[in-house]
Amino acid sequence: MAGNFSFDALKKAVAAGEVDTVLACAVDMQGRLVGKRFLAKYFVDSAHDETHGCNYLLANDIDMEPVPGYKAASWSKGYGDFVVKPDLATLRLIPWLEKTALVLCDILDHHTHADLPHSPRAILKKQVKRLRDRGYLAYFASELEFYLFSETYDSAREKHWQNLGTASPYIGDYLIGITTKEEGVMRRLRNEMEAAGIPIENSKGEWGPGQEEINVRYAEVLEMADRHVILKNGAKEIAVSEGKAISFMAKYNYGLAGNSSHIHNSLWSADGKTPLFYDKNAKWTLSTLGRQWSAGQLKYAKEFTWLLAPYINSYKRFQSGTFAPTKIMWSEDNRTAGFRLCGEGTKGIRMECRIGGADLNPYLAFAALIAAGLAGIDEKLELQKPFVGDAYQASRLPEIPKTLREATDTMAKSKMLKAAFGAEVVEHYVHTARWEQFEYDRRITDWELHRGFERY
Repeated sequence: MAGNFSFDALKKAVAAGEVDTVLACAVDMQGRLVGKRFLAKYFVDSAHDETHGCNYLLANDIDMEPVPGYKAASWSKGYGDFVVKPDLATLRLIPWLEKTALVLCDILDHHTHADLPHSPRAILKKQVKRLRDRGYLAYFASELEFYLFSETYDSAREKHWQNLGTASPYIGDYLIGITTKEEGVMRRLRNEMEAAGIPIENSKGEWGPGQEEINVRYAEVLEMADRHVILKNGAKEIAVSEGKAISFMAKYNYGLAGNSSHIHNSLWSADGKTPLFYDKNAKWTLSTLGRQWSAGQLKYAKEFTWLLAPYINSYKRFQSGTFAPTKIMWSEDNRTAGFRLCGEGTKGIRMECRIGGADLNPYLAFAALIAAGLAGIDEKLELQKPFVGDAYQASRLPEIPKTLREATDTMAKSKMLKAAFGAEVVEHYVHTARWEQFEYDRRITDWELHRGFERY
């Protein structure tokens, strides 16, 4: 279900004093919830129709600083408003916040009330329409990994984010005894997300000390992206209330496992009943449509890597022998591969993209995978034979971009993405990526000071 609360139910709950706050939230370029907290009676009176926000929210960096050079919003244009339009189908109660409901919103042009093209939710909605026009429905599921710390965000900041205490000092991958100690947060996370209309199948320890994985039930692709962003935001809020901290950073510690966001994806009939990737008589039981879709994702993986790995830090995750991929190839149930075929021989057959980190914006990542998959179908691409063995040790395989700069330059040249998203939308996010690189390059480091302070 998209939400767990109707607008009529909200009005009754507000009148009864059971809900006094409504969070009207849009999603920014970094995949974070931004918006306003409404006194509930004012939301049901008028704000349920629309509210407004400053358009710099889709033209800033991760530090919320306005970034020069965007065409869509700038100081010269005065940083005006855009419309924030609640999608009432996403309305839900938020159990971890007292007397609070949340609704996700679309971002619209202030003058035309059309979807703002560079809004992450609008980008994904455009790709969903392309699927719908062909009679397809996409089911997606994203696994999320994160580190749980026995620190608060304040104590972590005081330590300059170094030598932090994790919820466990040992790797707890699948270990029940170790992860029992983390249940104060994890049990709440599973149960309260479920109560918020975000079904959680399971959680487990991951391959890092205090690292967790949580698996959300698959859903139609837009609904899955909505679940993803609410989960990330809510996980941090629940951790704070328990005196803990959570990080979805792709590689918070270079010596430890990175945080991934593996994305499972497949196409179904428009009514969601018939799997279009399953063919019991086909190679790998993967239909012609499924093979073309997967071949498109492989062909264009370099062009959309930035949409799955958007920061300088993201590229530190791509290390051999860490369960994070370094090569662009596919394999049957092989965790060294960039793409892994799962559910072979069943109606649940799907391709898992293992490139993305937990720092990705799901709307952008999902949209990129759809665009590449549709390109593969349109081009009638043939899927190469599956790789067998250790991909880390294999030579002559195409590699995932090693740096943000490489991924950005490749995205900037992508005809496929420009055709799918629009050239101006791609340009908007290329500018975002290049600003991230600029911010990194311009920082003075201790190493630079040591070399140059008295020597230049």
